[in-house]
Amino acid sequence: MRRRAVLAGAAALPWLQGCERAQEAPVSRWVGASFERGHRLRTLKSGSLPVAAVQRRAGVLVIGGGVAGLSALHALDHAGHADAQLLELEDQAGGNSRGHIVAGLACPLGAHYLPVPGESTYEVSAWLHDIGLLRSDSAGVHANERYLCHSPQERLFIDGAWQDGLLPSAQGRPATLAQYRRFAALVDHAQRELGFALPTHRVRWSPGHAALDEQRFDAWLAANGLDDTRLLGYLDYCCRDDYGAGIHTVSAWAGLHYFASRHGFHAPGDDSAERDAVFTWPEGNAWLVRELAEPLKPRLCTGRTVLRVELQKHGVQVLAWDETAGQAEAWTADAVVLALPLFIASRIVAGLDAPLVSALQQAAAGTRYAPWLVANLLLKAPLLNRLGAPSSWDNVAFAPAGSSLSLGYVDAQHQSLRPDTGLAGPQLLTAYCALPETRRPEMLAGSAEHWTAEIVRQLAPPHPDLASKLQQADLMRWGHAMSIPVPGTRSQPAREALRQAAGRLRFAHADLAGYSVFEEAFTLGWQAGRGLVTAARLASPR
Repeated sequence: MRRRAVLAGAAALPWLQGCERAQEAPVSRWVGASFERGHRLRTLKSGSLPVAAVQRRAGVLVIGGGVAGLSALHALDHAGHADAQLLELEDQAGGNSRGHIVAGLACPLGAHYLPVPGESTYEVSAWLHDIGLLRSDSAGVHANERYLCHSPQERLFIDGAWQDGLLPSAQGRPATLAQYRRFAALVDHAQRELGFALPTHRVRWSPGHAALDEQRFDAWLAANGLDDTRLLGYLDYCCRDDYGAGIHTVSAWAGLHYFASRHGFHAPGDDSAERDAVFTWPEGNAWLVRELAEPLKPRLCTGRTVLRVELQKHGVQVLAWDETAGQAEAWTADAVVLALPLFIASRIVAGLDAPLVSALQQAAAGTRYAPWLVANLLLKAPLLNRLGAPSSWDNVAFAPAGSSLSLGYVDAQHQSLRPDTGLAGPQLLTAYCALPETRRPEMLAGSAEHWTAEIVRQLAPPHPDLASKLQQADLMRWGHAMSIPVPGTRSQPAREALRQAAGRLRFAHADLAGYSVFEEAFTLGWQAGRGLVTAARLASPR
């Protein structure tokens, strides 16, 4: 998930004005997930669980159809477990990587890109080889260029014009350039002395990591003499992009991990500077989850709200509500992979031993979540060009740290092979907002029209003509889109205890890593599924 921008006045919204010639308001509507299903657990009181009308059986039951759950089911299927099934709350699997269609144009509802994986992300890499995104030969590993982000990839609106790339220009600003170089040196030092990797558990946790995890990123930056407005604004964008919260909220470990687990940070003019190669599609990561889910389709039981998971001596009992049939169903399984956010898992699981109960409660209590708003904006005509860099896949407006909700927008048609894309006719943009946790109730209660107006206000500085050209806005709200790596999150032993849990119940979700990215979710799901496969083989008679 991803984006950013700055606030502007209501003058950019002609349909909100009281003048006689006010244009017709665009169609605004909520789409995607129904949070009422997820809130069903809130209405249940102790002892008020419904009686099951249907009894079902599975060898292994995966609960949760996001990337982690689908990866776990994929691992089980890969090992020949034909009796594995998956229960998913929504009518479509994919979690926050699902896609959407507006006026016949594909677009994302959430996550929309995947960096080409490095050496430590070998579970993801192996799967990408299987589906044709990567190939290996004697010369090395090669990405399928058809699905790499087309050029131009990124641009930033700053000082009244668009510039190429998202790092603010330091031209004519020697103090800014000096701070860029100092931060680059600090990232390089952290890479060499401590080590960072995706997934995070591939690097041994050390006292040095823990020291970084104990403090906020902004405090660490200040202690290292880094206070340049352009640098801080850029770092704030990066943190909100991956973590849903900025430098004033996330830990210093998280702020450094963003760069040190990938290609580092490079100041302008650095010969080694290179942009991360990323895979992306018009529908975003929905392309990936479709590839993951399609072979598993007969095993996906969607529209099921899981109400209780009870670990018993000889198996696991699961009670779920069938949203389509309007009735409860009871499942019996030999084992369960719980691929749910920790705050949900802690509400529904029973029968764990005391240490795991404590670990689950501690991890859930220590996890904070960022609400996200994703808006697909259908325009009647392309937006006017402004000075500087041309329209790109990723378009961001600079804002000082802590001053903006928006993360800009991606051009949903940028990856399209249509020859007329962006030249004439309808245009579709996908705008992203990472909201403060305090605004979650407002997001859930507010109207689609209210939030459409908010998004247009924020995009008005680079695009004052957006309001007059907006035809339709399809908005997706994510109440708990991403876990935020606040200080102390990554160091918490409870998460590692859940990741290492053996027995009939396995945990698999990006929450166990303390932040939400595809690589963590896929790896944790695959490992949970493979762990059950290994345990079953060890238990089978020889």
